[in-house]
Amino acid sequence: MEAGADRLRWWQTRWFVWAAALACAIPMLWPQVPPLLDLPGHIGRYRVQQMWGEMPHLAEWYRFDWQLIGNLGVDLLVFVLEPILGLEPAVKAIVITIPPLTALGLLWIAREVHGRVPATALFALPLAYSFPLHFGFVNFALSMALALNAFALWLRLARLGKLRLRNWIFPPIACLIWVTHTFGWGTLGVLAFSAELIRRHDMRGPGGDFIQRWVKPWFVAGIQCLVLAPPVILMIAWRTGQASGATTDFFNWQAKMMWLTMVLRDRWQLFDLASVGVLYLVLFKGVRDPNIEYSRNLLISLAFLALVYVLLPRIVFGSAYADMRLAPYLFAVGLIALRPKPGLSIRGASVLAGIGLAFFLVRLGGTTASFYLYDQSYKRELAALEALPPKSRLITFVGVSCAQPWAMTRVEHLAGLALARKLAFANDQWSMVGGQLMTTRYAAGLGYASDPSELVTSHQCRREWWRPLAWAITHFPRDAFDHVWLIHAPPYDQRLNQGLVPVWTNGSSTLFRVNPVVPPAVVTVEDLGPYGPFAIERLARREVRLRELRDRIERRELDPPNERER
Repeated sequence: MEAGADRLRWWQTRWFVWAAALACAIPMLWPQVPPLLDLPGHIGRYRVQQMWGEMPHLAEWYRFDWQLIGNLGVDLLVFVLEPILGLEPAVKAIVITIPPLTALGLLWIAREVHGRVPATALFALPLAYSFPLHFGFVNFALSMALALNAFALWLRLARLGKLRLRNWIFPPIACLIWVTHTFGWGTLGVLAFSAELIRRHDMRGPGGDFIQRWVKPWFVAGIQCLVLAPPVILMIAWRTGQASGATTDFFNWQAKMMWLTMVLRDRWQLFDLASVGVLYLVLFKGVRDPNIEYSRNLLISLAFLALVYVLLPRIVFGSAYADMRLAPYLFAVGLIALRPKPGLSIRGASVLAGIGLAFFLVRLGGTTASFYLYDQSYKRELAALEALPPKSRLITFVGVSCAQPWAMTRVEHLAGLALARKLAFANDQWSMVGGQLMTTRYAAGLGYASDPSELVTSHQCRREWWRPLAWAITHFPRDAFDHVWLIHAPPYDQRLNQGLVPVWTNGSSTLFRVNPVVPPAVVTVEDLGPYGPFAIERLARREVRLRELRDRIERRELDPPNERER
């Protein structure tokens, strides 16, 4: 044995683990609002949550009902911290903990499985900033971070033989993670069962018949994991109540393959794809390199998660990107499953750890620079709010492309910050009964009052509900809104601004005041782009239907809308 082999190396020490975890907070230190795509919209909802009952005009626009659902992690923490810190600082304080918790969970699992943190585990650290986090799925990301740490605790208690203690503490832990987000609880169940399965199998030793070695461990592992089952009762109560939304798009192989290339998607496509290539290379070395091997324990966990990924549809209960969210964690578990074989020299392990640390620091620096640039974009656009009167009935249109570019602008939900800072109406809020606590009920703005009505394009996109800007700006109900905020507007004929008075602009974005006495311009087929004839017929039918619904609501024949408008 090489001298000093039993001594902890620098990447295996507690100080390094904590330093690496804390370093994951660096990209979010500078931005006032962490630039995650959906987060500004969530902040708007948190404002309604905190001020519900204090501002009567909010009740005209939204409906808010506290109820127990599996999607409340950040919402509940904001409820506690907002009176102490203020809304946006509270949100930032919560969200900034997610990457460090994720990194800590991954390294802790690696420590419990391998006995020491292997050098290869450092390659998993950049996944603390995976695509689902950039997308702004903060409840999901927080629940997954908690699930990783809970799994590490599950492994530790099993290693120490404290199964009775584990049986007592994990029912409340499972409920806590379920309330944060259902996905984290489900992932914890898969990881815990797979780990328990391999542990029970190994306890049988080399002897025994087929039943003893292969069938009984499945049964016993299932019994052991019943301590994670209490949230099933909560799940049944939730989904048999006001639940809505379809579960669909199974086995979309094209999308599933695409998600596996986007696990680090942020701003620079070549940089992000090259980084994913590094992850694939490291995983491949675990198969071909004689000096690196996979842990059987985590390899089984990876196999179970991969099966879930294959079976998971793209849309679950109306919530999109369900399978995409799991993809980064496949990589993470695979990477921490790797370890150098005992024959690898300390020098070789140190070189491998150094490369892993360099990879982590390069990705961390890139994410920090990217977030700084997004923060500058936020500041340029949010200057418009200085010209917006409080409690305005604001409609926001954000320009997007039919072919989504790799680098998302992340301004699609800035209207949420108008709601948070000015208590103005925001038409970017998600409105799905049973999916979250708040739904939109602004009858006068029906069809233009909730997500995705804020997204507009230069022309009608095929297979999308987004409206062309030319149509949206001339057909939104002008009696329902008094201000229009165009953000990154695609090119359009300025004559369509008829009846809109500019009050602020930065060149690419403009805030208008609606002049109610001036009628809107008439849109032409040419204004709608290459699919103009098809688009104008389709859009006109939708507008007729929306007017009928508004009239029926006004005559009290229908209740105000509280579900996603299509």
